[in-house]
Amino acid sequence: MRSFRNNNKRPRFRSNGDKNYKRNGSNSSFIEGQNFQRKSPGRNNQNASKLIEKYNDLAREALSNGDKILSENYFQHADHFLRISNEKGKNFLRNRDEFKKEENENLSEEEGKQSTSVENIDKTTP
Repeated sequence: MRSFRNNNKRPRFRSNGDKNYKRNGSNSSFIEGQNFQRKSPGRNNQNASKLIEKYNDLAREALSNGDKILSENYFQHADHFLRISNEKGKNFLRNRDEFKKEENENLSEEEGKQSTSVENIDKTTP
């Protein structure tokens, strides 16, 4: 009896060497703190403002061609990235304000320490 090999079949399971396979549901495709940069090069490796401009241009072009549905789709994409951009801006301002507040508190604490050390020096000298 001859055993036939069928090398044209797709493998049933993913191999261990498949780099795109996400295990345990981890979805860390965006690097924290960078503007829409993916770990692996993808199709949305631009920042939000460029994507807003891109989708608005595509929507205007589709509208000029008479395709209202496609233009609405592009406008919704642009709106999505506009909301993301606004959220990112709010978070940036909030973090900046918190940093300034902490910095001012640290400066006031240091000034308080310096004033008490000057008072102690004045008290010890005759």
